[in-house]
Amino acid sequence: MARFVCFGEILLRLSAPVGELLLQTPSVRTHVGGAEANVAVSLAKFGHDARVVSALPDNALGHAARDELRRNGVDTNAVHFGAGRMGLYFLTPGAGRRAADIVYDRAQSAFASAPAFDWKSILNGADWLHVSGITPALNRATADAALNAMRAARATGVKVSFDANFRVKLWEARGDDPRPTLDAFFAEADLMFADARDIALVTGERASTPEDAARIAFARYPSLHRIAATERKVLSADDNEIGGVMVTRSSVTRTASHAVTGIVDRIGGGDAFAAGLLHGLANGGGDQQILDFAVGAAVLKHYIAGDFNLSTAGDVDFYLSQSGVDVRR
Repeated sequence: MARFVCFGEILLRLSAPVGELLLQTPSVRTHVGGAEANVAVSLAKFGHDARVVSALPDNALGHAARDELRRNGVDTNAVHFGAGRMGLYFLTPGAGRRAADIVYDRAQSAFASAPAFDWKSILNGADWLHVSGITPALNRATADAALNAMRAARATGVKVSFDANFRVKLWEARGDDPRPTLDAFFAEADLMFADARDIALVTGERASTPEDAARIAFARYPSLHRIAATERKVLSADDNEIGGVMVTRSSVTRTASHAVTGIVDRIGGGDAFAAGLLHGLANGGGDQQILDFAVGAAVLKHYIAGDFNLSTAGDVDFYLSQSGVDVRR
């Protein structure tokens, strides 16, 4: 068991019923989520000590979100309660050839004020800190808080995992050039979840393949040792093909492509992949085994409603076994 610390905003998601547009009928489904919380829940399900560091409003919504994380085995002792509102996002699920759509409503949330955190205490005994590019996209205060967390982790020997998670809508709302900010974040990462597009955006260098992108990133960021990403082919909102690629300074590893048909919920698939890879790195094993597990975790998330991947390590291992999707008796 490893200890992971995940820093980011905990959100409440409101989704239209499957097959409907948002508010087509006066009903929505609610789920607690947020990229870093999603990773923490998945890691807890895999048997690790997972802690979320965040800020929530001191009201019924904030306490319910905290309790949902607790119910799924996540340590919430570093979640602060204070002024501000609950961060929200609204989802219109995709169907067939109609793409999904997200509307963010996160301004002036309790997390957006970025309270000060005692990182020395929070990171004591941790093996990994996980942060995503969603946090710096909110405002300068949250960007500074996340970068301080990463630098504190590096100073104390805690490995840093960073998911680029580039969100165009959030950066447009912030109104800043994302490149200088993300460049500083890339420089602090040991492990980065990013594809060629993310790396080309931040570095300004053309990269058409994961290998090209990794070569550019490794040359620019000396602390970076590993880059991983899913490789997704979207056939429709209901049917995708998903594989994975991982590049180190000495090797390239890929998985077979998995057919993901009849998707229940795509949200959180990338976070499930990140958690699966972190789990594999914590447990040891070869790169192929680690990457296969991460992709298996991502695939299973597509068949679970809500943001969280609630699959255990045993569930992922069973999916990857020859038994596949047979009934477990």
